[in-house]
Amino acid sequence: MSTDLNHTVAIVTGASAGIGFGIAEALLEAGCRVAICARSADKLKKAADRLEQFGTDVLAVPCDVASELQVQSLFAQVDATFGPVGILVNNAGAFDGGPVEDLSIDAWNNVIGSCLTGSFLCTREAFRRMKPQGKGRVLNIGSISAQRSRMNSAPYTAAKFGVQGLTHATALEGRSHGIAVSCLHPGNVMVERRENSGLVSDQEPMMAVDAIVQAAMTMLTMPQGVNFLDAVVLPNEQLYLGRG
Repeated sequence: MSTDLNHTVAIVTGASAGIGFGIAEALLEAGCRVAICARSADKLKKAADRLEQFGTDVLAVPCDVASELQVQSLFAQVDATFGPVGILVNNAGAFDGGPVEDLSIDAWNNVIGSCLTGSFLCTREAFRRMKPQGKGRVLNIGSISAQRSRMNSAPYTAAKFGVQGLTHATALEGRSHGIAVSCLHPGNVMVERRENSGLVSDQEPMMAVDAIVQAAMTMLTMPQGVNFLDAVVLPNEQLYLGRG
């Protein structure tokens, strides 16, 4: 039997569009009180407006998850508005790449900060609140790049490998406290960033955001005491083993 999420406090990072927005919407539909965050205040405001049908169950907080102070402020605002978090979805991220000899330290730090440092900082704050409750779930959005790298993707691949490692380490730390930490690895998803980047050939198979949302909600509604540790979800025809 799946877990009833009604009245659960949830935080979704990187929720102004794409996968994060879709998961936030599904959590609200499941009865959660949801805080969404993203770096762009303008995009976040538009996302919150789209979710306004849920009224006071939505809190929008601009936040750069790579900043320790901003993450601490995010969680403090959620505490004051909804109470301690019960679900954290670490979805915030950035992509940059190119030949490793041409990569700037700024590009590297932006990707590592958004994907990996942000996941650590948010997980740390979540654990500080979940441990006293004796329960909680953290879902990290990884990538199949955590297992099968693309060419010219050193920052993103390193970050997502790190997210996988962070997942396993914190799942181990959390299990005696009733905290389940999981990682969902999407393949090609037709999100706004991909549509506008021109980085991926039109010939590559894609899947809709809804497919990832469905997988995420399955992982987040597992019975108490059960952890869906890892999942890979990708279009059936996407290259994975031996991908180029």
